[in-house]
Formats: sequence, structure tokens, C-alpha cells
Amino acid sequence: MGENSAIVLIFLLAVVFANLPWLNERVFLVAPEPPRGKREWIRFAEWGLFYGVMTGVGFGLEYAATGEIYPQGWEYYVTTLCLFAVAALPGFIWRHDLRKHLRRQKKRSDRLRTAEDRS
Repeated sequence: MGENSAIVLIFLLAVVFANLPWLNERVFLVAPEPPRGKREWIRFAEWGLFYGVMTGVGFGLEYAATGEIYPQGWEYYVTTLCLFAVAALPGFIWRHDLRKHLRRQKKRSDRLRTAEDRS
């Protein structure tokens, strides 16, 4: 695997992993959905775990490409955490904002459709 393809792979994986907690109802991708629904703190715990997994994947690709892992300062982790948060925005917006608007729009259109059918 070349360097460019490894970079594209890690970016795509990061976007997928960053959004999984908000797009998936299973807890940590294996346990079934809790009876009262998945709580927000569980979603953030999953998000943190997935950040750790992606950091490990990045270190693994770095080791495979160069043969060693370069030491990183705290700035690296803060920057990658912020990038991971930005990558999670589509899933977060879908969970907390867009779904409500889409449901409301569907209910409105269903009401209009049933009103038209009656007349």
C-alpha cells in the first residue's frame, strides 16, 4: 500500500468511525440496543473508544510505512481529536436535528395526503 492510499484509507475510516456512535443503535457495535434506548453518554464513550482505535490504526500504518513510530506531543492528540470531532458532525446533526425535521415534514405531508384523500 502506497503512502497516498494509506492516507485516504485512514481518512475514510476516521469519518466512518467518527459517525458510527450516532448512526448505530447497538452498544459498541456488538451489544443489542438497550430497552430504553442508547444514552448519550454511551455514544460519547463509543466515540472516544473509536478515536483510540483510529489512533492505533494510524500508528500501525505509520509503522508499516516507515518502520518506526515517531513520538508525538500533546498538540498532535488535540489536533487529531478536533479533526475527529469535525468528522463526527454529520452523524451528530443527523441524530439530534435532521431526523426530527424529517419526521415532522413526513407527518405534515401525510396529513395533507389524507386530507386530500378525504375530499
